[in-house]
Amino acid sequence: MAEADIPTTTEQSVHEAIEQWVGELTRHLEIEDTDVRINDLLKIAGEAAHTVVRPAAPVTTFLIGYVTGLAEASGQADYQKAQKAATQVTRNLLEQRSQAPG
Repeated sequence: MAEADIPTTTEQSVHEAIEQWVGELTRHLEIEDTDVRINDLLKIAGEAAHTVVRPAAPVTTFLIGYVTGLAEASGQADYQKAQKAATQVTRNLLEQRSQAPG
């Protein structure tokens, strides 16, 4: 592993805190079997924050989760497929926004 790829102690502790929080929250929400892809969520949130405005990050991740849940509950797609599709739609839109003239 390259030195640049090794997370700093601060990054490790932040990631550990997030993992602990996600574990605790999913237990309390009674969805502990849900595959929460923390790094993917943080990445798309970061893209939204930098492309739109910072407060767009939590709203973006909420909407991806919401549409994922709707698709799964209605039988349109399983969780993984629905989450991947919603994230891709979001990425495409963010890319379009970032390339639009100012």
